Amino acid sequence: MSFLTSSASPRRTVGTVLGAVVGCLLVLIGTASPASAHDRLKSSSPAANAKVTSPGTITLEFSSRMRFAKAVLTGPDDETIKLDVPDEGSTIRAKVPDQLAPGRYQIAWHVVSSDGHPISGQIPFTVIADPDSPSPSPTADSPSPSASTPASTAAAPATPSE
Repeated sequence: MSFLTSSASPRRTVGTVLGAVVGCLLVLIGTASPASAHDRLKSSSPAANAKVTSPGTITLEFSSRMRFAKAVLTGPDDETIKLDVPDEGSTIRAKVPDQLAPGRYQIAWHVVSSDGHPISGQIPFTVIADPDSPSPSPTADSPSPSASTPASTAAAPATPSE
């Protein structure tokens, strides 16, 4: 009741209350944490647009734990290989089933993030020939590319007899 019988003027009381409300709002706004961003792909191996020799493993690292992971690898001939990936985790590792031939490839992935939102993406990369691997050499059983059959030993086409 002392508030009602206070000697302060009504204008001064309203100003004090309004000042307290504004002060509280400033404190709340100043200490509020920003909304957390959605989960995302942090890194991949091979990296996007990388030029690599045939990778034995594909690795996708996410900012948080993912669920229901799926990934496929599409090659230069549009052949799609389903990658065997774990169903959940923050890092997905998939063994590449075979040695990849040189050419352009793309990893397509899809997961459900920790906040329940589905996210997906694509990672293009190029496989280049391994400079350390020996090129195939002709064997004793196969002729070299420069060898030719002499004309005298070549079989003549059969002519129909009349």
